[in-house]
Amino acid sequence: MCLGVPGKIVEIYQKDNMRMCQIDFGGTTREACLDFIPEANVGDFTIIHVGFAISLLSEQEAMETLALLQEIADIDEELGLESE
Repeated sequence: MCLGVPGKIVEIYQKDNMRMCQIDFGGTTREACLDFIPEANVGDFTIIHVGFAISLLSEQEAMETLALLQEIADIDEELGLESE
């Protein structure tokens, strides 16, 4: 199963001839490549998969997706399935 996680673009820059960004995942920041969505801007929400921004989405869509992911994590915790 592949999982794309929504995050907010907080910085855009060039690195090794690629358009890169810093993505905020609710307080955790990671680097991702923006080459697949050159129209992305700081403040946009995007889906990140294996270090690549693969699509833009609205803030509402991002928040709904994050809420669903949190529900999954909560269910895993209740069932004792959380990663160790």
